[in-house]
Formats: sequence, structure tokens, C-alpha cells
Amino acid sequence: MAEAYIVEAVRTAGGRRNGKAAGWHPNDLAAQVLNALVDRTGVDPAAIDDVVMGCVTQGGEQSTALGRNAVLASKLPQSVPAVTIDRQCGSSQQAIQFAAQAVMSGTQDMVIASGVESMTRAPMFSTIALYAQAGLGSGPISQTVKDRYGVKEFSQFRGAQMIADKYGFSRETLDRYALESHRRAAAATEAGAFDAEIVPLEVETSEGTQLHVRDEGIRYDATLEAIGSVKTLEEGGVITAANASQICDGASGVLIVNERALKTHGLTPLARIHNLTVTAGDPVIMLEEPIPATRHALARAGMSIGDIDLYEVNEAFAPVPLAWLREIGGDPARLNVNGGAIALGHPLGASGTKLMATLVHALRARGLRYGLQTMCEGGGIANVTIVERL
Repeated sequence: MAEAYIVEAVRTAGGRRNGKAAGWHPNDLAAQVLNALVDRTGVDPAAIDDVVMGCVTQGGEQSTALGRNAVLASKLPQSVPAVTIDRQCGSSQQAIQFAAQAVMSGTQDMVIASGVESMTRAPMFSTIALYAQAGLGSGPISQTVKDRYGVKEFSQFRGAQMIADKYGFSRETLDRYALESHRRAAAATEAGAFDAEIVPLEVETSEGTQLHVRDEGIRYDATLEAIGSVKTLEEGGVITAANASQICDGASGVLIVNERALKTHGLTPLARIHNLTVTAGDPVIMLEEPIPATRHALARAGMSIGDIDLYEVNEAFAPVPLAWLREIGGDPARLNVNGGAIALGHPLGASGTKLMATLVHALRARGLRYGLQTMCEGGGIANVTIVERL
């Protein structure tokens, strides 16, 4: 069977809303990642067969063939095509899977999977709001779909509360998980664990030009008391902004190649892609799908969770990884070892390749073999990707 290899994986440091990365146009922010991938691998930019770029809020500065515009803003030649995809929070994880399928098929040899999201410059739900304000249409979900599931609306926030209720997670349990995310992210940052994956961004400050190389969302002084003081999103609920992922600006990407490209370009792989899975389930509770998706992926790969050394489960909301741990039987010590989106931020369309960059570099730093990545996605979809460190 043909193989797909990751030869480089990078990301920008996360920027808070209106933070250090906010001054970067999404085209240019994504271009920094594309440039870093070719610079670090030394490949001829013209040899890249395609760029698959994830982005969720494809409006405003992120509209109109964002992937192509990012290529034109980069050092890649105009001969390199690109496509922009939306699988909600899993957009760039799906980009990885599309890129891997392309090189495994032999139709292409080198494909960049990437993602970008400036949640400052293209706010979440802004495209929906613009149409609503203009009185155009009834929104992205038709009445047919709402009637089928007996709901007035589909909400990830409601889905997170439903998971907390289903699994009996208390507010304190979620807040303690959030605190641990900040503690792990802070420790990883101080230890330089992210240095190999971060692409520096030049930013203008009142003190002159500086390099943005640290994730801005980490609260180094986080306490359970402070997290517990944040108001819940709904009365009687347990979900808060403090135990959910942070709004974030960022870009990320991985260069995926086949055996032929490894030999032709003299590349050294960081990891081999071992399994590609995507499944779909209940769009109402919505965020629970990583559980059956992981079971399916492990069965297809002929593996058990005990075979997996590290796992990245996106911290969209604290109940998601906690429910996944319980149902899959995972080891908490192997989960999001360098912190997750609660501390580091969740730049929507960029999170898939962001988590992969962190996972691959964490496996290498620890000398471990297998890693698994999954995340919940709007509409009740989930991707799972298993990689083997080489």
C-alpha cells in the first residue's frame, strides 16, 4: 500500500482577539506558514502540487478563494494551485486527510495541508449575522432539517452542556480540567516544547517591532478560584468561557509527501500517516462524535488505545476530552500533554494542522511512536488521524 509522510509541521503562536496576530491579514498570516514549510524542508516551491487550506468563517478578508490568495501572498509560484475547505473545526485536519489521500493515490507527490483563521478580523458567525441583518434568507439550517431533529436551532454550546449532563460532569470537574490545560501549556512554553513548531511573526508594538512566538492565551497565574468565578453560559449550566476554548488568531500547516517525493527531493520524514478516519453522528449533541470515530479508527488500524502513546483531543469544551477519555479508556497523562485549546486557543480552521504540529513534535521530543488526533466538528462530524513517528 502507498504511504503518506509528514516531512514538516509548523504553526504560528496563537494570538488573542485583538492581540499580537490581529494586524496580519489572513492571506499573509497563512503565507507565513507556507513559506516556513518550504524554507525548512528546502524543497523547490514550484514542486508543490497543491495547497489544501481549511478555514471556517469564509467571509470578508477570508472570502473568495482564501487558499489561492495565501499562495499568491507567499513565495510559492503562481503555478501552485490551492483550494479552501470547510469541515468546521476539523477543516485543516480534513486538509491533512485530503492531502494524504492525494499523495497515496500517486496523483500528486507533495501537498501542503494548512489552515488559517483570524477570529479578530473575521469574527465567528459574522457571515450569518450579515445576512440576517440584511434580511436575506432564513439562515444556514433549513426548516426541513430543524423539523427532522425537533430543534429550533443547532448549538455547540448546547451540545457541550448536553455532554456534561449525560456524563455527569460537575462545574468543578470541568474547571479543574481547564486549570490543568493552562498549567501544562505554561510548563510546555517555559520548557521550550513549542519552539520547533512555531513560526515567528513580526508584529508592531508601542515598543517597536517584536517577534510573536508565544501563545497569548495561556494564563500562567491561573487558579481554580479565578476559573470558578466566570459566569456560566446558561443558567444552571456548567459551561463557561473559562472551561471552553479561546478565540484565537493563527495559521498552521504540514507538508505531506509520498515515497517518490522522499527519494526525489531527499526528504527525511518526521512521521508516517497510519490511519485516516472521518465519521458522522448526532448533529444535536454534536460534540460526542470523536468517541465512535476513535473506536472506528482503532479498529481499522488493528490497534487499541493502549498502543497510542499520545493523543490530541481538541478542547473545544472541557466535557469533550473528558467524555472521550472515559469512553475510550485513555490515560489522562497521555492526553494533550502540552495543554490544549482552553489555554492555547482554537483558531477554528487552523486547529487541525495546529494540533498535528504539536502532536508530531511532542512524539519526537519524547521518543514515542504512535499519536492520535481527533476533534469534534459542527454537524456531529469527527476526524481521527493516527500517525507513527519515524
